[in-house]
Amino acid sequence: MTFRITIGIDPGQTGAVAVIADGAWAGFHDMPTMPRPGGKGLHVNGAALAEVLRDVLTAPPGADALAVLEEVGAMPKQGVTSTFRFGEGYGVIRGVLGALRVPFVTVRPDRWKRDLRLAGLAKDSARTAAIQRFPSAACQLARKKDGGRADALLIAHWAHATEQIGEAA
Repeated sequence: MTFRITIGIDPGQTGAVAVIADGAWAGFHDMPTMPRPGGKGLHVNGAALAEVLRDVLTAPPGADALAVLEEVGAMPKQGVTSTFRFGEGYGVIRGVLGALRVPFVTVRPDRWKRDLRLAGLAKDSARTAAIQRFPSAACQLARKKDGGRADALLIAHWAHATEQIGEAA
């Protein structure tokens, strides 16, 4: 019987959702996206994300659930449009969590990376750390572009390891 599901969410178009059950890796979902109106890029598909989360939450009946969303902000030299679009996706994710009444916490990247001793290391070091901590997930973390999956998994691991408790959305 599974007692706790922890859902790590790396927001953005190339982000992902990672699931751990009682501390063990239980799966990935790349962030569902859809074309923007007018054909200019992609954005987070809230309806598809809700379906993913519903499936995750109903798989182990009776398990407590917690989502952990990486709290991100504008990055240096990032354009206004891309900053707005990233914030829009973050808001969609928060809205889906709220609509599904999933308890969640947010964590800044510098916090979870510092706590997992990844601060200041190369971006790809998160993927290496995720493979070392969760070897059963290695086949789904093999490519450099799987960095969103690795971040989501480590965010979930951070919450599980630090015994985070979320508040209902």
